[in-house]
Amino acid sequence: MGRYLLRRLVQMVPVFTGATFLIFLMVYALGDPVTALFGDRGPDPATARALRAEFNLDKPLWEQYLRYMGKIFTGDFGTAFNGRPVTELMANAFPISFRLMLVALGLEMVLGVALGVLTGLRRGRALDTSVLLATLVVIAVPTFVLGTTAQYLLGVELGWIQPAVSPDARLDELLLPGLILCLVSLAYVTRLTRTSVAENARADYVRTAVAKGLPARRVTVRHLLRNSLIPVVTYLGADIGTLMAGAIVTERIFNIQGVGYQLFQGIVRQNSPTVVGFVVVLVLIFLLANLFVDLLYAVLDPRIRYA
Repeated sequence: MGRYLLRRLVQMVPVFTGATFLIFLMVYALGDPVTALFGDRGPDPATARALRAEFNLDKPLWEQYLRYMGKIFTGDFGTAFNGRPVTELMANAFPISFRLMLVALGLEMVLGVALGVLTGLRRGRALDTSVLLATLVVIAVPTFVLGTTAQYLLGVELGWIQPAVSPDARLDELLLPGLILCLVSLAYVTRLTRTSVAENARADYVRTAVAKGLPARRVTVRHLLRNSLIPVVTYLGADIGTLMAGAIVTERIFNIQGVGYQLFQGIVRQNSPTVVGFVVVLVLIFLLANLFVDLLYAVLDPRIRYA
C-alpha cells in the first residue's frame, strides 16, 4: 500500500503541472487583462506598462508560469486586480462551497444509492419505471430551470425558505441549493447503482448467500451492495471536483458567494490571478479525491490488493 501510494503521488506531479500550465496558458494568453480592467475607456500607455510590470505580464509566458508556480508553493497565489489577495478570496469562498458540496454529496449518496438499490431489486416493476422516468426528466431539464422554479415556488410563493442564501451560508439554508446542485448527479448515481445491483443480483456469490439461508438484509448490504458500489464510488470521486467548481449556476441563482461566484466574477472581469488561483486549488482537490477513491476500492472489495 505504501509503495502504491508513493507511486500515485509521483504520478500526480506531471498531471498537476500539465493541467495548471494549460489553465495558465488559456487564461493569460487569451485577451489582455490590463485592458479589460479599464473597460471601454482603456488605460493610457504609461499606466498599462506599470500594471503589466507589477503583475509580471511583460515577461514571456513560460517565465510568468514559473514565477507563479514558485509563489504558489510559498502560499502566495498573487493579488487580484481589485487589490485583494487571492488567498483572502479563497478563505471566504472555499468554506462556503465546501459546505454546499458536502450537502450535495450527502444527498446524492443517500438518495441516489437508496433509490438505485430499490429499483435494482425491483427491476421492471412500477417503482423502477417511475424512478427511471423521473431521473430522465431531471437529466433533460437544465439546472437553471430547476433552480429558479424551486426558488420561486418554495421561496416566493410558499415562503418555506429564504429565496437567497445569507452571507453566512448556514447548512439549513444550503439544503435546497445542495439538492438543486446534485440533482443531475443524483440521477446518474441512481441509474448507475440500479444497473450494478441488478447485474450483481444474478451473480453466483449472491445465490450462494441466499441458498445458505442468510437474511435478505444481510445479503443485500454485505454482499450485493458492497460490490455494487465500486462504479458508484468511482463516479462520486470524480463528482467532488465537479460539485465544487460546477456550482456557478446554482450559486448565482441563490446568491451564494462561493467558488462558483468568484470564478464567474473573475471570468467576466478577466481577473486572471483569481481564475488561475481558484482553478489550481480545484485541480488539487480533484486529484486528491480520485486518490482517495482508488484507496477506497480495497475497502469495498477485499480481493483488490495494491503492490
